[in-house]
Amino acid sequence: MNQFRGLFTQLIILPVTITLIIPMMLVAILKLLIPIRVFRRRCTRIVLGIGELWAWLVTGVFRFAHQTRYEINPLPPVDRDHSYLVICNHQSWVDIPVLMAVFDGRVPFYRFFLKKQLMWLPFLGIAFWALEYPFMQRHSKAYLEKHPEKQGEDLKITQKACAKMRGIPATIINYPEGTRCTPTKQAKQGSPYKHLLRPKAGGISFVLSSMGDQLDALLDVTIHYPDGVPGFWQFLCNGVSRIQVDVQKRPLPKDLLHGDYQNDPEFRQRFQTWVNQLWEEKDQRLEAMKG
Repeated sequence: MNQFRGLFTQLIILPVTITLIIPMMLVAILKLLIPIRVFRRRCTRIVLGIGELWAWLVTGVFRFAHQTRYEINPLPPVDRDHSYLVICNHQSWVDIPVLMAVFDGRVPFYRFFLKKQLMWLPFLGIAFWALEYPFMQRHSKAYLEKHPEKQGEDLKITQKACAKMRGIPATIINYPEGTRCTPTKQAKQGSPYKHLLRPKAGGISFVLSSMGDQLDALLDVTIHYPDGVPGFWQFLCNGVSRIQVDVQKRPLPKDLLHGDYQNDPEFRQRFQTWVNQLWEEKDQRLEAMKG
């Protein structure tokens, strides 16, 4: 690994991030203070434009500083005027810049559903707030049994966030595994897949029930690191020689766009079956990539 490249990349990205957060925050504050719908819509577009500029600059820095080779199957037709739901396997923080490189300038700006703890990340937490990324607070079954009033809290957060996206093209990013896949987690979970954790269908269902009519397609992304799963510092230091990416564009099943995932067992079973089938096919693709 080239430590100098890693330091150089950090020294470029950090001031770019700080510089762009300042106008982003100013526009976000104006949006908060002036409750006029048209004005707020305009502010949202400006903030998203700043976010897109940041992504374009950061992706450009990675291309300049790295020799990583991206082996991507021919991308299906996508454009910036439509909305998409992206599902992806999750192995490393590197997955995020990989998605940025694959879809750079081709789809609307990305929206992630984030763990609430990420709200406190220096600088990035502020940017996430300004971009209106929904912060999810996952509760255990034991906690929900003691606090039943918290049941459905994530769904309300999802619906509120998705309502803000209506009328503005968006690319929703979802990692159904919920966490990075490791052999230890696979064993603990008893995963039936060779290369994946069990997918959590609830988050996908919440997105589809909230804005399924606005979404045009599902982009099923599979990422494979042939030389082993890298850490983010390894990636910054140009320590990743190649990355394989497969993108499948799929229609969204109309019978699953509207339903009560939480309270309708039959609908929940059908939805989980659909997601599990997607995951079985993804596991097979990863097996082929590794071969």
